[in-house]
Amino acid sequence: MTTILLARHGESDWNHAKRWQGFADRPLTELGREQALALADRLRDTDLDAVYSSDLQRARETAEIVARSKDLHVEVVSDLREVDVGSWSGLTRAEAEARFPDGYARWLQGGEGWDDGETYAEMSRRVVGAILRIADQHDNGRVLVVAHGGSIRAVHAAALGLEVHAYRRIQRVEPNATLSAVCVEKGRLTELCPTAELDDFLIAELERRREAAAQPPTPAA
Repeated sequence: MTTILLARHGESDWNHAKRWQGFADRPLTELGREQALALADRLRDTDLDAVYSSDLQRARETAEIVARSKDLHVEVVSDLREVDVGSWSGLTRAEAEARFPDGYARWLQGGEGWDDGETYAEMSRRVVGAILRIADQHDNGRVLVVAHGGSIRAVHAAALGLEVHAYRRIQRVEPNATLSAVCVEKGRLTELCPTAELDDFLIAELERRREAAAQPPTPAA
């Protein structure tokens, strides 16, 4: 079994402005760097075999701050990227609703609002595939993966055995620099991680996600 610690990147400039990012390569804000430092401190006493990151700079810089504290190198994996939101990249919610009212209504119901870019299902397949490949390289190990709100939510959905659209209607994206965990056993994602591998906070977060997954879906937040 491999333990995968998942962390969303620190705040970026477009997070701060509440704009969709997708594949846009946006930098961390000063707050985002502080969040990354806090994440490194959070993991100070946690042994890691490796640190992986999306190739987008907001994730990569977050990962590098943690990796330096562990004297580790960051392995960059482009398949860990956020979902490609196509023409919605750079838009606020108000701008997306004004320009694409039908798509925005569709997005609120849990689907993709954009007509270009990438579907959530496509994103889920590439991200989950990347996680399984990483786990295969670290059998019985513990690694940190720094990625994005959408990609982390796709991993949680797969670990819970849920379709990504259904999970979007249950669970908001993780806050910036938040830590969570999944495990991979015999090539399959699971949230049933050995408790010895996790601290009390992560165990409580696993239970919260399981309880949320048992509730009926609601429109996407």
